[in-house]
Amino acid sequence: MTAKVRRREDRREFLKAAAATGLALAAMPHAARAQAKLKLGFVGSGHIGGTLGSLWHKAGHEVMFSSLDLEHDKQLAAGLGARAHAGTTREAAAFGDAILIAVPYSALPTVGKEIADLLKGKVVIDACNPIVARDGEIASWAHEKGAGLASAELLPGARLVRAFNAIGYGRLQEAGARNTAMPIAGDDAKALEIASGLVREIGLEPVVVGGLAMGKYLMPGTPLAGEHTAAQIREIAATLK
Repeated sequence: MTAKVRRREDRREFLKAAAATGLALAAMPHAARAQAKLKLGFVGSGHIGGTLGSLWHKAGHEVMFSSLDLEHDKQLAAGLGARAHAGTTREAAAFGDAILIAVPYSALPTVGKEIADLLKGKVVIDACNPIVARDGEIASWAHEKGAGLASAELLPGARLVRAFNAIGYGRLQEAGARNTAMPIAGDDAKALEIASGLVREIGLEPVVVGGLAMGKYLMPGTPLAGEHTAAQIREIAATLK
């Protein structure tokens, strides 16, 4: 068996296992698979961070927003209610049981250095997309290395999950009503479990497509971008390497 064939077989086995896990979760009583209420820190409160923070706050989680505009974050939090807060990037990172980072990719090295000590061992959802026209050289590097592996290098120690990269923010609030699934990638099983629960809470079905090496496909312009059903995501992922 050649190395290429072996990789394809490994990918098929992984996807079979992921599908089996999804079926098992679906069969569990709702109460048994309900997401525990978390404190969620947001580094970046723009379209993606603000939208997801609002949705997860509505689902019962406590949230803290941070960005370069603290006044914007305070207004965003005030509009949601008592379980919503605003703070500095370090305050949001320290606050969160899990952290969502949604900043331009060119800002990721600075963010990683600023909160490096607070990321170690925490679940971090990476919603950042490297866009060459906007982010320049670092985006080219991330494309070459693969966005999942690049983000892991810039955020060392984090239990990283790449998610919310393939669907535009404007579609997130309605995607659940259209039988849409969310591809996610990561190397940490517990982190994937937590991220999957958060995905379900906004009405989408999480589909684990592989480890962080598969994160390169979770961004615009790749086969997994856009809205797909869970079955379609698994079928597409099985063809990728």
